[in-house]
Amino acid sequence: MKQAVLSLSGGMDSSTLLLHLLANGYEVTALSFDYGQKHHVELERAQELVKYVNDQNCGCGGKPIYGKVTHQTIKLKGLQELLNSALVEGGQDVPEGHYEQDNMKETVVPNRNKIFASLIQAVALSKATKGNLDDAYKRYVEAHKKEWFDKMTPEQLEKSYPNIKEFENLIKTVPEFAKTWGNKQECVIAMGIHAGDHAIYPDCRQEFRDADFEAFKIGNWNSELISHYTPYLNTDKFGILQDGELACQKLRLNFDEVYKRTNTSYKPIKHYYRPETYAFKWYSDYKSAASVERIEAFIKLGRPDPVEYADETGPVSWEVAKEHVESILSEHKKANI
Repeated sequence: MKQAVLSLSGGMDSSTLLLHLLANGYEVTALSFDYGQKHHVELERAQELVKYVNDQNCGCGGKPIYGKVTHQTIKLKGLQELLNSALVEGGQDVPEGHYEQDNMKETVVPNRNKIFASLIQAVALSKATKGNLDDAYKRYVEAHKKEWFDKMTPEQLEKSYPNIKEFENLIKTVPEFAKTWGNKQECVIAMGIHAGDHAIYPDCRQEFRDADFEAFKIGNWNSELISHYTPYLNTDKFGILQDGELACQKLRLNFDEVYKRTNTSYKPIKHYYRPETYAFKWYSDYKSAASVERIEAFIKLGRPDPVEYADETGPVSWEVAKEHVESILSEHKKANI
């Protein structure tokens, strides 16, 4: 099965990319990063989504519908206090308003995608060079049968190649055999960066991706086994949601169950619904730029966002969040006429 290493933030974009990869035949290693972000709840959402996706992976006769997802959160301990950004604990307030406004540059985390890319590149290269013995053996058998098909009887052909244990021993002990049939495997590095990020976040642009990947290739052996996979680079959040709908249908997943397990809000709100016991629940805000962009995508899609929203007064309905965003979008449009 094809292999992918995904930077999974827990947000809408990378979560949709997870579905996209599974729908296109990939087995996914998903990595999340704890860098001291204020919206730490996104890491919980990533865990919840991976669990949901894996739990639903059962078709007729118990056969998996899609590839397995493995997930790990990497803690970048000590980084938070060294960063200057509104998104990390201790930083200035996260700005509100339209996502194209200049003050949104305060939400840039210096070199964030480069940090993440370096780590997923390292993991992808390690997976590729370690490879998959079963896939390597399958390639060998197919090539052997093709070469000897018209030179042996079917019975002779089936007895003419080593079993998988013998094959593994040959790889370990015969250098020339290992060079040809060694169990290396190509792997893609997947990131959910999209066109809506380009104006504010330079490390989401194509020229940055190209330069970063070129540096990776120069600095590593076997880098030819790795390629970048960024299918949303020229689309927006609406296009991403449309792709998510298609992927959910293909994977037989419930759209609302998927997307309620995502977080886009940079200003999540902790609401104590039973204060006497300190019981609380995280809600998304609907005023920060990232939330405005997400809600706009759901409006265009014509369906309510399954994520629950709140403001300083407490939980609010989807209609309240929708009306606020429609007002922001209208004001932005008028200002740019």
